[in-house]
Amino acid sequence: MKTKINALLAAAALFAGSSGLAMAASDAQTAPLSATATPAASTMLTSGEVRKIDTEQGKLTIKHEAIENLQMPGMTMVFKATDPAILQKLKVGDKIKFAADKADGSIVVTNIKFAK
Repeated sequence: MKTKINALLAAAALFAGSSGLAMAASDAQTAPLSATATPAASTMLTSGEVRKIDTEQGKLTIKHEAIENLQMPGMTMVFKATDPAILQKLKVGDKIKFAADKADGSIVVTNIKFAK
C-alpha cells in the first residue's frame, strides 16, 4: 500500500513538473523579443465609433464595445487622448479600433487605428 502511494505521489510530482515546464516553454515561444514591447493591456484593441471630437481639450467621445482590460461594458463615453495630434486625423462617424488604459486618474486612449 505504501509503495502504491509513493508511486502515485511520484507520478503526480512528475506530471506537475512537466506541465510547468510545458507552460514555461509555451510562454517563451510567445514572449515578446523586444524589451520595449508594450504591456498586453495596452495592446488590446476595442471597436468603437467616434461620436464627438474636442481638439481644444484633447478629448473625444467614443461609442465602444466592452473594454476588456478595464473590465468596462460597452457604452458611449469621453476619453482623453494621450497624443492630441491624433484627433486631427479623425472625424465624427469614423469606425475605429482603439486601446484605452488608466493614467493619472483618467481613462485615456493610448492607440487608435481606423477599422477596416
